[in-house]
Amino acid sequence: MFRFFLIVFLFSGVAKANDPLPKELEGIGIQENLGQKVSLDLSFKDETGSEVTLQKYFDGKKPVIVTLVYYGCPNLCTFLLNGFLETLNKMEWVVGNEFRVVTVTIDPDEEPKLAATKKENYLKEYQKTEEQKKVARENWAFLTGREENIKKLADTLGFKYKYQTESKEYAHSAGIFILTPEGKISRSLHGIEFKPFDLKMALLEAGEGKIGTTIDRLVMFCF
Repeated sequence: MFRFFLIVFLFSGVAKANDPLPKELEGIGIQENLGQKVSLDLSFKDETGSEVTLQKYFDGKKPVIVTLVYYGCPNLCTFLLNGFLETLNKMEWVVGNEFRVVTVTIDPDEEPKLAATKKENYLKEYQKTEEQKKVARENWAFLTGREENIKKLADTLGFKYKYQTESKEYAHSAGIFILTPEGKISRSLHGIEFKPFDLKMALLEAGEGKIGTTIDRLVMFCF
């Protein structure tokens, strides 16, 4: 059975929470690793099954949004991607023109075929012109990969998750990561809903190579 935990942490340099987390959620969440650089040599498979490195998506010019989910997640990951897409639909900016998106599964058993299906589903609902969707198709990647590379990426981003043997699902939090064109973590936005203005400002900062600061956030967990 899946349960959702909504816990508000107010940050002013140090996290404060009156109630301890449930034992199942210990070590799970999003750690602020602002300024750290993701290894762009990490290899994954794109939705076509081709071997790629993260370097392919970092051209030194456009910021990149990274989302960590797993495609078979029946709850929080779907809400996250749906909320993210809703934000993209409200923005005048287009994936591929001003920024890129890289979605990576945390489940090493998931295959490119499933990633391709997810990609098509979300591009179908991307409310842009056919020409803009064509650009987005080339600039929104849905990746799968080996566990060691997934873990390295997640650890650098500060995305902490655990596999739950009993339920055979992943316990994890929700958020998106805004990276500079060179692959440094500029800011993380937490939760499953994002204001278009906030996302645009975060992308503008990242595009200029700026590193953001920790802000108040809503932390959501699924297990």
